[in-house]
Amino acid sequence: MQNEPETNQSTETRHTPPQVTPPPKLPAAPPRKALIIVMLIVVVLALSGAASMFTRIRAGHALAKETEIDSVPTVSVVHPIAEKPDEELVLPGSLQAYEESPIYARTSGYLLHWYKDIGSHVSKGELLADIDTPEVDQELSQARAGRQQTVAQRDLAKISADRWQNLRKTDSVSQQEADTQSSAYQQAQATLAAADANVRRLEQLESFKHVYAPFSGVLVKRNVDPGALINAGSAGVELFILAKVDPLRVFTNVPQAYSPAIKSGMPAYVTLQEMPGQKFRGTVARTAAAIDPATRTLLTEVDVPNKDGHLLRGSFGEVHFSPKIDTAKVTVPVNAMLFRQEGAQLAIVGPDNKVQLRPITIGRDYGTTLEILGGVSLEDRVIVNPAESLENGQQVNVATDNSEGKHS
Repeated sequence: MQNEPETNQSTETRHTPPQVTPPPKLPAAPPRKALIIVMLIVVVLALSGAASMFTRIRAGHALAKETEIDSVPTVSVVHPIAEKPDEELVLPGSLQAYEESPIYARTSGYLLHWYKDIGSHVSKGELLADIDTPEVDQELSQARAGRQQTVAQRDLAKISADRWQNLRKTDSVSQQEADTQSSAYQQAQATLAAADANVRRLEQLESFKHVYAPFSGVLVKRNVDPGALINAGSAGVELFILAKVDPLRVFTNVPQAYSPAIKSGMPAYVTLQEMPGQKFRGTVARTAAAIDPATRTLLTEVDVPNKDGHLLRGSFGEVHFSPKIDTAKVTVPVNAMLFRQEGAQLAIVGPDNKVQLRPITIGRDYGTTLEILGGVSLEDRVIVNPAESLENGQQVNVATDNSEGKHS
């Protein structure tokens, strides 16, 4: 009984709630100050957005500009180099036979024998080969026999016609019968004329079994051997190729710039690499009298005497002229050339760094450089290794290390 007061006291102490301290009361902010704070926050956010947008736009412009710069090709250029005017014009030339002809058989048969081989010098009318023509020989014999029959028939018709004409004088036969016999005689004469023509044709055809040289020259080719089947005409194999090599024709293409100075009769000479120091004199025989629009050159023929036969048909040589024209010439690297449908061109960079495609006239080829006779000046900037996709008026960038370069 004495312990109950202690128990109740402990229970009361356990159920007593804790004491909470309320926050201090702050005075309300004035309305004007709150509005200013909100406006400041809005301005800060707007400036941040504008700065971010400006940064993006600037980055976009920079990227577009960089892309545009990357899309413009960068090219290397050189300046043409001036060349001294030459007193002599040297051009490549091709030596050809003055006359050249393939020789075909004019009758069919088998090659019996050939008398001249390659390299043989033959005269006009000289026998080259014989052809065995058994079919033609048989036809000729048959035609001659037929002609003899026709002669006999004609003689009989003549006798009959004369007899009937005498009988008509005594009115022993009618006029119609006499005319019939006269007509038969005339028909026999016509048949004999046809037989004579056929015999002459076969005789001429048989004469073609002997192959003769049509002109004096050198046999440069033989294509048949004894026993080979020969067909008449150009449908068959050519038997020989005959060339007249004295004089020789030398053909060369003269650039348009020199064409006014090339006249028929002017002297020229030919040199060959395999014969150093030797000059073969010749004369300009004729020109084409027209400029080839594809190459802008004048086809010129120079005739060169070749009595000793030192010059060989088909050789490559150089033709030397003395045109006496002081033509302004420059050279450019070979890798600066553009060959398109319009012809030879150079790509020039203008003052505004835009491409100008110019047609040019080519002179001599020096291997690594080309002589240009027209279409470019010393001040021009010529693009080296131009791309095939370059177009007239296209914008380019010039490489600074080669912009004023010179080619050697």
